[in-house]
Amino acid sequence: MIDLILAGAAAAMAPAELEPQPVTIGEAYTLEAVGSERAVNVILPPDYAAEPDRRWPVVYMLDGAITQDLMMGVGLMRWGALWGRSRDAIVVGIETKDRQRELLPPTGDAAERERYPTAGESAAFRQWLTEVVKPMVEARYRHDGTAVLVGESAAGHFVVETWADPPAMFTGYAAISPSLQWDFEALSRRDPGDAVRPPIYLSLADEGGATESGMERLLASLPESQAFCFSYRRTELVHANSLHGLLPEALQYLLATDADWLEEYGMVLRCERRGG
Repeated sequence: MIDLILAGAAAAMAPAELEPQPVTIGEAYTLEAVGSERAVNVILPPDYAAEPDRRWPVVYMLDGAITQDLMMGVGLMRWGALWGRSRDAIVVGIETKDRQRELLPPTGDAAERERYPTAGESAAFRQWLTEVVKPMVEARYRHDGTAVLVGESAAGHFVVETWADPPAMFTGYAAISPSLQWDFEALSRRDPGDAVRPPIYLSLADEGGATESGMERLLASLPESQAFCFSYRRTELVHANSLHGLLPEALQYLLATDADWLEEYGMVLRCERRGG
């Protein structure tokens, strides 16, 4: 009985004696773009401070606020790096405030204009990203020149649009379930020409319709030399979970390692179509 009383007393005292310590996962900057202030969150690799001579790839994640996709994206990337599925990297999360305004170009579709009246300023958002955010990150952090742009849905459209407009601002692109139905599939109707572009990871889930026909047109237009991986998951994923399911594969493709055990553990890069 005495032992139980002493144990209970010790347990009651312990919380009062403990001082909580903050868990710091990164750094945040507040910048203005397209009429709104927004966070640019920078999450460094765990070994960044301990390896002062090492340089790292950078993954730029759209919809990258703490309340958006940032924490999930960092977690999936760290998990991939832990297994050697993809290289570890600096993650830069770009907060979006009005996604259609910031991530999509103007549309000639009256129904889209009525539903999303603010849409159409992707060019201005891209200019801010490439002329303000990217140079700031490269000046402040030890990068190795690898810069990957990642986005899903409307952000995926932004990724494809950025990839399509030379000169290349990034060394790799991942467009997961991109909204290629936008503006009567206009982005997929562009002639890509013979310009040499960086590798791009493309995917579809269950979207179907104009999103899928836009993707098929885009794939058919790619030059034979274009490096790409297309993952088709119509029967396995829905639009809502395509980023969760496919971001590890996208990073495996764009930040490849020489690990030879991945397939054994089910970490397969599945490209239904591949080029380059």
